[in-house]
Amino acid sequence: MTNNQLPITNTKTLVLILGPTGVGKTELSLRVAAHYGSPIVSCDSRQLFREIPIGTAAPTAEEQARVKHYFIGTRSVTEDYSAGQYERDALVLLDELFKEHDVVVATGGSMLYADALCNGLDDLPTVPAAIRRQVERQKSKVESREDWLAWLQSEVQRLDPEYWEIVDRHNPARLRHCIEICLTTGRTYSSLRTFVRKERPFRIIKVGIERPRAELYARIDRRVKQMMDAGLTAEAQKVYPFRHLAALQTVGYRELFAYMDGEYDLARAIERIQQNSRHYAKRQMTWFRRDKQIHWLNAQNDYETNIHIIDNLLHDDSMQTR
Repeated sequence: MTNNQLPITNTKTLVLILGPTGVGKTELSLRVAAHYGSPIVSCDSRQLFREIPIGTAAPTAEEQARVKHYFIGTRSVTEDYSAGQYERDALVLLDELFKEHDVVVATGGSMLYADALCNGLDDLPTVPAAIRRQVERQKSKVESREDWLAWLQSEVQRLDPEYWEIVDRHNPARLRHCIEICLTTGRTYSSLRTFVRKERPFRIIKVGIERPRAELYARIDRRVKQMMDAGLTAEAQKVYPFRHLAALQTVGYRELFAYMDGEYDLARAIERIQQNSRHYAKRQMTWFRRDKQIHWLNAQNDYETNIHIIDNLLHDDSMQTR
């Protein structure tokens, strides 16, 4: 059944497929999009960057040939791009897509980008230049990227223990932003996150994919090995000159950069990528579990069963716009 045959209300609907890294979002999204005749809008903060498709598990050329994708490989790692920019760009795109589609599928595991798309971002105070310089001075005191990250982590843990539980602990930009907001306001960053949702001119149905933890972790470990076989080390080598950029402060590249710097051997780098990927998946699930609007699907179901569940959600007249 295509989207033109759906006997649903005139409300345009965004079906957002969420879940931790390695759970199986890509294939389900492809099948759901094909079912509704929909394109796929990515809300992944790293698949945006064209230089790093292997380490970000970006949809392959074959997968993109099956279904039209947006926000995949559209930026360079040398370009600054924020969740706020993504929110604006995605809303403009959806306005166009909904002119031709009743249902649009979106997917990704980036918690902040998913929130930006669905709810909008909080209006936080501008950080004064003096605060930025204060934090920058601390950066100048450390000898390595690892020391700088360690300082950021300790400060976030001290200033905002609640945010520490869900933040990507290896993302210097997000850690630093939290610290600067805390220093600017004298309050925790968490307390300023109002979670007041901005109105969207379309209905949003969120579905999450889950697997037993042991199975998910085994899938993550296998996928890391598959990435290595696909050329992840060579990909990291190509972007090594840009290793200081925010786009590359992510699992897979940090560990390989450390290997290239001689901090440990390749086998250890692979182990650390697997370990940090598992830790990231755990934080993703902590974040998603707090969202009571997510309808959870068992990844062990066959695809037809899960698509049928999504169909029922779309046909449910009691589903609100939010």
